[in-house]
Amino acid sequence: MTDSTSLRLTWEVLPILTQKRNYMNLFPVYPLFDVEIVKGQGCQVWDSEGQAYLDLYGGHAVISIGHCHPHYVRKMQEQVAQLGFYSNSVHNKLQERLAERLGRACGYPDYSLFLINSGAEANENALKLASFHTGRSRVLAVQKAFHGRTSLAVEATDNPKIVAPVNANGHVTFLPLNDLAAFEAELAKGDVAAVILECVQGVGGIRLATAEFAQGLREACDRYGTVLICDEIQCGYGRTGRFFAHQHLGIRPDLITCAKGIGNGFPMGAVLIAPKFQAVAGMLGTTFGGNHLACTAALAVLDVLEQENLIENAARTGRYLLQGFREMQHDNPHITDVRGLGLMIGVEFDAPIKAFRQSLVKDHHMFTGAASTHILRLLPPLTLSRQQAEKALHIIRHHLPAFFGE
Repeated sequence: MTDSTSLRLTWEVLPILTQKRNYMNLFPVYPLFDVEIVKGQGCQVWDSEGQAYLDLYGGHAVISIGHCHPHYVRKMQEQVAQLGFYSNSVHNKLQERLAERLGRACGYPDYSLFLINSGAEANENALKLASFHTGRSRVLAVQKAFHGRTSLAVEATDNPKIVAPVNANGHVTFLPLNDLAAFEAELAKGDVAAVILECVQGVGGIRLATAEFAQGLREACDRYGTVLICDEIQCGYGRTGRFFAHQHLGIRPDLITCAKGIGNGFPMGAVLIAPKFQAVAGMLGTTFGGNHLACTAALAVLDVLEQENLIENAARTGRYLLQGFREMQHDNPHITDVRGLGLMIGVEFDAPIKAFRQSLVKDHHMFTGAASTHILRLLPPLTLSRQQAEKALHIIRHHLPAFFGE
């Protein structure tokens, strides 16, 4: 090779060797398990190497009727082959069918339905409706609340780390869960548009509102002309053994927000709206909300919830798991509390559980969730069987000593 050839090759190759990466990376905001999930069926998922896992987290409580339920898959395939999307500028009979079916299934046939794409959007629109209705701008929320990551929803979320300066507008006051006197004192000021409440807090640690508090809050909201919003995004859609968690407490909210399990993985959210709210053209709107595929997903979910009695299964299997964890607590002093309702369960420890959860995935092939650093959070599909619940309890019971020195 001559010197000139060598020089020419160097100048040809050098730009290739030294050029900057010219493809896009993901913005790394998610802490990830070192596993890729490529397949799901029921309460199991499989990774890219063929390993099966028991899913006790359902992708943040999203998977309600199980992964890839055949009825759901068939309905989605049929609909996308016919029409996947058209906007809310035309009639969509699927929306009307969903409103009728959902109202009957959840016990609110007299309410109206507004469809969007996510839980945060549902809460944004509920808070907006409350402000329109009352002419007020203050909101009361509960300490440790999580209502979303956008605009007012994140302002109503009790986590300063995710509230940007543009979101910190002073609209929201946080008060302790179940402290009725504190809520009444703020409501008496007469300037509160809405109280927003998770009847079972999810990210906040599976903390339950009491019936006494919820009923007193309902009465106080009525007395002071404030809208009561129940955020059922995580605790609703059958997860607690009733269609909505607030139905355990004997109250009827003015607005109910839904997402997660409503579409079993297809992005969807909803606001159920009491008759006292008057619609005005253009006051709310969305491009994708209530599209044909989303409504098909939601209708298929209702089909399976009813045909397979999944709400009853959530109550029954949840009782079994809670009993098992409480028995475990008697034998293990590192479990400080067991809380939950249906298939929404929190097991609190006296030490961080990050390494424990990582080992459950790596060594025992089971996904769980967390709330804060010390709380194991379980949100499995509502199809979880007694046998699968037994397996989960067995794995956790026998794996605890390795991490907590017993």
